[in-house]
Amino acid sequence: MRIPRPIVSAILVLSLAACGSDARPAGDSGDIKVGILHSLSGTMAISEVTVRDAELLAIEEINKAGGVLGKQLVPVVEDGASDWPTFAEKATKLIRQDKVATVFGGWTSASRKAMLPVFERYKALLWYPVQYEGLESSPYIFYTGATTNQQIIPGLDYLKEQGKKRLFLVGSDYVFPRTANKIIKAYAAANGMEILGEEYTPLGHTEYSTLVNKVTQARPDAVFNTLNGDSNVAFFKALKSTGATAESMPVLSVSIAEEEVTGIGVDNVVGQPVAWNYYQTTDTSANKAFVKAYKARYGQDKVTSDPMEAGYNAVYLWAEAVKKAGTTEVEAVRKAAGGIALERPEGLVTIDGESQHLYKTARIGIVQPDGLIKQVWDSGEPIKPDPYLKGYPWAAGLAGQ
Repeated sequence: MRIPRPIVSAILVLSLAACGSDARPAGDSGDIKVGILHSLSGTMAISEVTVRDAELLAIEEINKAGGVLGKQLVPVVEDGASDWPTFAEKATKLIRQDKVATVFGGWTSASRKAMLPVFERYKALLWYPVQYEGLESSPYIFYTGATTNQQIIPGLDYLKEQGKKRLFLVGSDYVFPRTANKIIKAYAAANGMEILGEEYTPLGHTEYSTLVNKVTQARPDAVFNTLNGDSNVAFFKALKSTGATAESMPVLSVSIAEEEVTGIGVDNVVGQPVAWNYYQTTDTSANKAFVKAYKARYGQDKVTSDPMEAGYNAVYLWAEAVKKAGTTEVEAVRKAAGGIALERPEGLVTIDGESQHLYKTARIGIVQPDGLIKQVWDSGEPIKPDPYLKGYPWAAGLAGQ
C-alpha cells in the first residue's frame, strides 16, 4: 500500500524530533549554536564576566580557523544573574528553545547543581569551567576546572609543608565551601592538623568585622578561604584593618585569581597564597599566545586567570571531540572525548573518559605587588582526577555524608 505524502512527511518530522536537535539532513550547512551561561550581573559577576569573555575569544579563534565540521560557531549568551534557579531556567531555554549543541557555563557549585538535572533530563552537554569540591560526576557534564585532589589537597599539602597546622576555615554559605571544608576536616584529622573554627556567610555578604575578630582571636597558623565573589573584597579589607599581614596571617584562597585580585585591591592581598592550575605567569608557549590574544581582544590592562583559561580550554576540547566524532550529537561527542589531549596555556590537559574530568597540573602561587601571581610550587606533572577521593583512605565515606 502506498503511504500518502503528508503522512510520509509527518513520519519524517517525528523521526527527526526523536533524534534530538542535531538530526539535520545530510549536507546541511547551517551554523552551530553553542550556549554560554554565566553570571553577568549580581555578586558573582566579578568573576564570571571574564570567563564568558575567554569563551567568546575561543569561539572567535575557532571560527577564524575554519570553524567546526566546516561550520561557524554562533554563541547564544545568557545571564545566570548570580541566582541558581535562573541558571536552571536559562539552561532549559538554551537547550529547548535555542537548540544549542552544547553549553559552556556556571561558576558556583550551586549554579552547577541547579543545572545538572536539566542537562541530565534533556541529555544535553554542559562544560563546567571552575574548580569545585568533587564528590560528583555526571554523564552530561565535562569538568574542565580542578577537582579536589588537584587543588584543595595540594593546597593543604603546601600548608602542612610550611608548618601551618592550626587552621581557621572561612567560606560562603553554599555547597562548595561546606563540602570543601568537610574534606579539609577529614584531611586535618588524618594529618595532625587542628581546625580552630569554621565560619560561613551568605554570598554577597559585606560585613566582616565580627568574623575577622573571631579569626584573629583564634590565632591560627593559617586561614583556608572558600569565600566566593565580591565578599572577598570586604573580608580582606577587614582583615587588613586589624594589622594582619600575609606573614602574620596567611590566607590560602581557592577562589581568588588575578581578576579577583584586581577587584579586591592588590594592597589587601599582596603576599597571600592561592591554589590553582594556571596563572597568567605560567611559562608555556601556548600561554604566551593566549595572554597576547586576550589582551589584544579586551584591553592591555586585562589579566587572565585559571577559570578563564579553563573556560577557554573547554571550547577547544569540545570542538576537538566534535571533530573526532564527526557530529555534534551528544552521545557521540561524549564517546569521542575520552583520551583527547591538548597542549593548553596551563600545559598538557587530557580528558579522563571515565570521570569526564581533566588531568591537570596543580600549582601554588603568591600574589605579587603588581597583582599577578608567582608560582612557588607545582605537582611536576598532570594529576589524574579523583573526584571521589578513592585514592585517599582518610576520605572513605565522605561521598555519602
